[in-house]
Amino acid sequence: MRIGYQGEPGAFSEAAARRVDPDAQLVPFRSFEEVFDAVNGGAASYGVLPIENSIGGSIHRNYDLLLSHELPIVGEVELPVVHHLLALPGVTLDGLKRVYSHPQGLAQCERFLGTLKGVEVIATYDTAGSAKMVADSGARDAAAIASARAGEVFGLVPLASSVQDYDDNITRFIVIGRRPLKNTVADKTTIVFTVANEPGALFKALSVFALRGVDLTKLESRPIPGRPWEYLFYADLAAARDNLTCARALGHLAEFAPTLRTLGSYASWKSREERSPDPFEVVS
Repeated sequence: MRIGYQGEPGAFSEAAARRVDPDAQLVPFRSFEEVFDAVNGGAASYGVLPIENSIGGSIHRNYDLLLSHELPIVGEVELPVVHHLLALPGVTLDGLKRVYSHPQGLAQCERFLGTLKGVEVIATYDTAGSAKMVADSGARDAAAIASARAGEVFGLVPLASSVQDYDDNITRFIVIGRRPLKNTVADKTTIVFTVANEPGALFKALSVFALRGVDLTKLESRPIPGRPWEYLFYADLAAARDNLTCARALGHLAEFAPTLRTLGSYASWKSREERSPDPFEVVS
C-alpha cells in the first residue's frame, strides 16, 4: 500500500499517514493538490491531509479540494502536535534572525514567537520543509518550527521544545481513497450542502438533524466561487450514512437543499489509546 502526504519526511502529515498503516510505503508530495492527483491517478492508494487543528482552526484549502475532486473521505486520524524550534548544532537563540515554518505551525506557536525580539517570521509550504531549508542553507542565524523527527532527519537540534501555545494541540487529518480502509466500521459522515438565500434557511437545514437526534460535530462555511456572499456548508455528523435515522435526515435535507453531496462515511478517530504522542516526538 502506498499512502501520499504533503510535505517532506518528518512532516506531521507523515506521522499521521504512519498511523493509518505503519507498514505502508509513505510517499511525500509538495502540495495538497499533488496528493489528490496521486490518489486520483493511482500513484497512491490513499492520501492523508490535514483538515483541522485545535488551535489554528480549519485548513480551508483541503475543504475546497474535497469539493473539486470525486475522492471520498474513508477515514480520519488525530495526531497530537508537538513543535520544536530547530537549528543547526551550535546556533543560539540570541543569534537568530529568521524563523521558518508552515502558516499553521506559526499560528500554533504565536505566543512563543512573540518572545523572540528582532526575529523575522517567514511562512513556508511545510514544517519539515522549513527544517530542510535551514539545514540545506547552512544558515547559522535561522531556525525552523517543526517536529522532533524533522530535526532527526535533517540534522538539526532543538533550541526550544514544546513551543506550541497549548499542550492540547491536536490536528485532525482525513484519509481519501477509492476503497474503504480495512477493518473499520463507519460511524461518522461528512456532507456539503447549500441553502436558499432566504430567512431561516440554515435553521431549517440543521433542524432535520436536531429533530432526529443526529449529533452535528462540526459546521464550516466556505464561499461559493463566482457567487459573492453565497456559501457552501460543510458538516460532520456523528452517524454512518446508512444509519436509518441519519439516512432519513439526509433524505429530508435533500428535499429542499439546492445541492447536497456526501463527501464520505467513515470510522471516526475515537480510541484514547491511539491518541498517544507520536513515538518520534520527544517532549521536554
